[in-house]
Amino acid sequence: MSAFRVLRAAQRKVTPWKNGQGWTAEAAVFPEGATLEGFDWRISFAGTEASGPFSTFPEVDRTLAVLEGRIELSMDGQPAIELSSSSLPVCFPGDVPTSARLIEGPLRDLNVMTRRGIFAHQMQRFALKDSVELAVDGEVTGVICRQAGLRVSYGTQEENLMANDVALFEGLNDNIRLTANDSVEVYWIRISKGPETETGWLFEQ
Repeated sequence: MSAFRVLRAAQRKVTPWKNGQGWTAEAAVFPEGATLEGFDWRISFAGTEASGPFSTFPEVDRTLAVLEGRIELSMDGQPAIELSSSSLPVCFPGDVPTSARLIEGPLRDLNVMTRRGIFAHQMQRFALKDSVELAVDGEVTGVICRQAGLRVSYGTQEENLMANDVALFEGLNDNIRLTANDSVEVYWIRISKGPETETGWLFEQ
């Protein structure tokens, strides 16, 4: 069996929001084929050109990274914060009323969600200019590059990532190598069984 798989951005199904103000493209979900009510973890991309409330996900923790655009994010009982593509990923409970005011659009973002008490997750963002070897030691590890030009290698298997492709590793405890043709921005996602995801504004593991 292949050590990892690449989920191509070009092959994702884009689903319009019920309110018609945006779209979501699911990259990966567990269990496979799970609905929004039944997933244990989910990685997705979304876009909108309008302000509005977020959907509510009971017993779910989520992390959002702004890829394009600029928003003011407001969560019930917390001061509003401004987020852009230069901001750290922000983690917050999916069952607390949250809304976004679009300051500069269109908005494009990356989302990770895990079912609280079943899975937890971390998301990091870093710039890569050459090559780095990283340990993969979680239940699930995802590697996403914002630009084309990242090569992911494990053993004899190599895959070139295009923009927003997801390299997904499941059940692997070993090292992988990331090699950039030029300076690229990488998002590193780790999903594991265990304690709850820590939540808070501008939280990055």
